[in-house]
Amino acid sequence: MEYNNCPTCTGEIGVNEDGYVACVKVDCDFIHYENPTPVVAAVIEYKDGNVLLAHNAKWPPHMFALVTGFLEKHEHPEEAVLREVKEEVGLDAEIRGFLGHYTFKKMNQLIIAYHVYSDGEVELNDPEIDEVKVLPFAKVRTWTSGTGEALHKFLEAKGYSPEVISFS
Repeated sequence: MEYNNCPTCTGEIGVNEDGYVACVKVDCDFIHYENPTPVVAAVIEYKDGNVLLAHNAKWPPHMFALVTGFLEKHEHPEEAVLREVKEEVGLDAEIRGFLGHYTFKKMNQLIIAYHVYSDGEVELNDPEIDEVKVLPFAKVRTWTSGTGEALHKFLEAKGYSPEVISFS
């Protein structure tokens, strides 16, 4: 959100010594912290020994990543990740473990990542996802940002040393 004036006192907005957008009036304590948005991510282990990656219809043709989605109001992250897997690729899944939390600075997001398992049949009913790719663990490449770090951790725990590609 951008501010032309302070929403608390209508004073002038500037940047404080900590680098935050804030009111410049000495007697006003408004600071716009720009807290990160919570996002869940699923490393989908698919049919034993494979990872399922998804392609967003808005992305370049050969870019695949984890199924992700925003945490909704009052929703537990475990519920959210299973909901996103069902919505985006039509799979009922079970949580096998928590992989960690990661930052995605480019989008000011906090990624909450889980290892989930499914052996069902993919159904693409969400227009956001237009294709999936299923790769054996040994063929998966990871990337240097947010969800790529979670995928890397998952593969290392399975005994693999995946190639890391640049993320831009």
